[in-house]
Amino acid sequence: MDRAPGLSVRLKLTLSYAGFLMVAGTLLLATVWVFLLRYVPDQAGFGPGPFSPGRSDLQKAFAPRAAQALTFLLVFGLVGGWLLAGRMLAPLTRITDATRIAATGSLSHRIRLEGRSDEFRELADAFDAMLARLEAHIAEQQRFAANASHELRTPLAITQTLLEVARKDPSRDTVELLDRLHVVNTRAIDLTEALLLLSRADQRSFAPEHVDLSLVAEEATETLLPFAEKHGVTIETSGVITPAVGSPALLLQLVTNLVHNAIVHNLPDHGAVWVNTSVRANTVVLTVENTGEGLTPQKISALTEPFQRGTERIHTDQAGVGLGLAIVKSITHAHDGTLTLTPRSAGGIRITVELPAIAPRANS
Repeated sequence: MDRAPGLSVRLKLTLSYAGFLMVAGTLLLATVWVFLLRYVPDQAGFGPGPFSPGRSDLQKAFAPRAAQALTFLLVFGLVGGWLLAGRMLAPLTRITDATRIAATGSLSHRIRLEGRSDEFRELADAFDAMLARLEAHIAEQQRFAANASHELRTPLAITQTLLEVARKDPSRDTVELLDRLHVVNTRAIDLTEALLLLSRADQRSFAPEHVDLSLVAEEATETLLPFAEKHGVTIETSGVITPAVGSPALLLQLVTNLVHNAIVHNLPDHGAVWVNTSVRANTVVLTVENTGEGLTPQKISALTEPFQRGTERIHTDQAGVGLGLAIVKSITHAHDGTLTLTPRSAGGIRITVELPAIAPRANS
């Protein structure tokens, strides 16, 4: 934004300091002058000695000295105010320089303002924290874009290869070719829809509604029950009414992704999934646990990154796109909640989603 040039903050503070000092000095001299007018007699000879001055003599002597004092105060106020303002504004200068550096695209610079806590240091620390979050977010977006491009390129490359083979070999079985093209195209569509859902969750483009998370969990588990039975995985649900605020569609997607992942990443035989909803002081909690391979905390910490997979899929008929937990994370954050992943000692994982609860209404 173009602005008209104006006085610097340092000059304004200098003038303010000097002006305040001049006002204080003037008031002090005025007080002395009033005192002299009140207590000094009009004529000489009424003082303690024969040569005591009168009021007119004091007036002649006081006026030049007062002018000299005010001149000194003005110079002292300007010089001292300029130095004092420069010292006080030095942290702000460092913050401004860091802002200009960040505006060029360099987000690795940090102010790291030393000294005890005050308003400037709190501002500098907040700015450093903002730069750190922004740098991490941009790095995450760059990784996401690279991974998304790679994931989208794979089905397209496969499709192109199949079409080239069919063109070179007209006698090839078209039914097999169509089946393979259908599978590849379905994967590309699933990936695109997952990316759109992830973008929608990040932008919080939904109207919040009252949602019972326990009912959402029941709907998701009932939908996936045939899929679980097909793969020999049992699902147990429990819990109480959990009133929350959010998007029913997104929360249903959240629970569906969690339960689906719990089924896919499970034991080859006799696996189990537990879905529970509960209420705490100010939050509602959804917990999804499953049996499976042992996971280290280091591997679990990366599961919510896009296109990350913790273990080999036991049931490979569902290829997935590697965005399940990334979508869960985005939906949770869009609802101002927290997502916690913990390895189970017996193998598998426990995933907890904690969302703000609806405040209970006061009885009328």
